[in-house]
Amino acid sequence: MKKVILIAGLFGFSQLFAQQTDIDITPDNSWLKAGITAGVPVGDANDIASFNVGLDLRGQYLVNPNFGIGIASGYSHFFGKDGVDDFGVIPAAAFVRYYFTPKGLFFGADLGYGFLTNVDNNEGGLYVNPQIGYHNRDWNLYAFYQNTFADNDFDLQTVGVGVTYNIRFN
Repeated sequence: MKKVILIAGLFGFSQLFAQQTDIDITPDNSWLKAGITAGVPVGDANDIASFNVGLDLRGQYLVNPNFGIGIASGYSHFFGKDGVDDFGVIPAAAFVRYYFTPKGLFFGADLGYGFLTNVDNNEGGLYVNPQIGYHNRDWNLYAFYQNTFADNDFDLQTVGVGVTYNIRFN
């Protein structure tokens, strides 16, 4: 079921992007976002990890002044506790964001696959990452809830904060 949801979500995203027939990449509508995150594991993950930090990398295209789409990746490192080795998640996801104004509140979400690192008998699973935050032309500050619905009924969940800097295309 998780794979069906993932495929349906990625198909819907690709159809949305395919409708843009005349894409003109400019510094005003497209940029890279690079930043850091920090969070606290919750649920199943709280039993085996104490804290997590990560890198957030995104490529964004503004469909219109209020709606952005793009791809997201990075790395989230979980520090193991009680003899559990450190492990991580590498997401490969599509994302959408809605900006209410040119400077202010935004809502967004990532949907894709989270690849687990340093975990035996578990490659990963469906990855979701809803966000709410503040943005301006150069910076994004946000809170997030990240969940990787991994194999073997293991949900890797964390809540945290992040900051990214917008690197404009020329």
